[in-house]
Amino acid sequence: MKLINQLSKETGIPIGTIRFYEKSGLFRGEIKKEVTTNNYVYYGDEIVEKLRFIQMAKAVGFTLSEIKEVVDVWYKKEISQKAQIEVLDLKLVQIDQKIKELKTMKKQIALCKSNIRNKED
Repeated sequence: MKLINQLSKETGIPIGTIRFYEKSGLFRGEIKKEVTTNNYVYYGDEIVEKLRFIQMAKAVGFTLSEIKEVVDVWYKKEISQKAQIEVLDLKLVQIDQKIKELKTMKKQIALCKSNIRNKED
């Protein structure tokens, strides 16, 4: 069992971020019942793995709410390979849509620049 500062050092994730993830319901620490002199929260080794999963999922574009939906079943391998592929395929569709939107925005900006240049002439 680890304290939050140990968890932070091991994962490289700031303590505030870990607390935010916990408050968001992505995982939960434990209070030792036999210790009544402090309010320390302890975290098992599985939390390190969940934090790494969360960081990886965020890095490829998943939102925290999307991560919350799948973190436990994905981590515990309770989600089938087919369902994992479906989750990733859905994210790819969303990324493709975002790329399309960004390309449209880029064209609009280029058009605005062109219009500004034409006014100067």
